[in-house]
Amino acid sequence: MAADVSDPLAVAALFEAADRAFGGVDVVVHAAARMRLSPLADFNLEDLDRMLRINVLGTCIVNQQAARRVRPGGAIVNLSSSVIGRVLPGYTGYAASKAAVEAMTFILAHELRGRDVTVNAIAPGPTATEMFLDGKSPEQIEFFAKAAPLERLGTPEDIAKAVAFLAGPDGHWINGQTLRANGGVN
Repeated sequence: MAADVSDPLAVAALFEAADRAFGGVDVVVHAAARMRLSPLADFNLEDLDRMLRINVLGTCIVNQQAARRVRPGGAIVNLSSSVIGRVLPGYTGYAASKAAVEAMTFILAHELRGRDVTVNAIAPGPTATEMFLDGKSPEQIEFFAKAAPLERLGTPEDIAKAVAFLAGPDGHWINGQTLRANGGVN
């Protein structure tokens, strides 16, 4: 089932469908995102608004439903970005939206005190996804690949393994944290 994460009714319907199909919700992984790059002085405010609606408002809406429905022993995992810790001209709006995700993650973990539900974030580094590769030249891709000591882009599988760790029993003592799954990019 698909849903626009910026639409509260659509997200509620998605969670209701999961409840019906599976008898409840144990893990929520919120990965929906939009990336628009531009120097802040030139940022098209309509593009910025669309990005913030997905990245920030969408995280609020999904996490609100998750906070209401995830059963004890469960996990909420949001996706942030390692760009927050880097100086990358043109990434101001995107980095700000992902910093909001990390703030929500940390605070929600504390709001769910006593519920036995963990809330964490994964902050991928440059990862070979359609969103990351879109519009980048081979030189830009090489720049990002060489930024990590492992000298490669991450793969979706790299990130999925980190998510699985935080969502599974081995990661259940980790709570309110952001795991920078980025190959060592600083």
